[in-house]
Amino acid sequence: MTSAPLPSRSFCLIRHGETTANANKIIAGATDVPLSQMGRVQASALSNRVWPDPIVIYASPKSRAQHTAQLAFPGRKFKLHNGLRERHWGVFEGQPLTEQPARENTPDQGESWSDMLMRVRSTITEICATSAAPLPVLVCHSGIIRAARVLWTTGDVGQRPPNALPLLFEKAGQKIIETPL
Repeated sequence: MTSAPLPSRSFCLIRHGETTANANKIIAGATDVPLSQMGRVQASALSNRVWPDPIVIYASPKSRAQHTAQLAFPGRKFKLHNGLRERHWGVFEGQPLTEQPARENTPDQGESWSDMLMRVRSTITEICATSAAPLPVLVCHSGIIRAARVLWTTGDVGQRPPNALPLLFEKAGQKIIETPL
């Protein structure tokens, strides 16, 4: 699916800090779970980074992403965007990660992978097109990053992205290259 139109600019995606569900290997896409102690440390460590100026910060409405944004960018305002939420895994929410169905399967009462890809494409394209700052920084979830990879980089979901590691999706001509920032 790498034929999706490219966003108008480069953007940065940051997966929230580790959550209690991550630590316990539980599926929590739509479930609002808090950051673990490790997640708070990871998010706070981001506050020491030097960012290009200016940036605009967006976050998923899930508390784990908002809390990460607050700790990573203390005193800075950020905008919530519902399109940055994690995939809803339906009946698998709260189950062990080992029970997670294949990505291409639509879980009962959950969001399909194709619907998520369309949502992510629309959300990131919109944020990039309307951002006044040169670099939009989006605090989001593993699924958002994986969808961006499928849409614009390798065409594959790749490895689960690490928590609280900024990933630059840099527009380079007619392609986007993902690199740690």
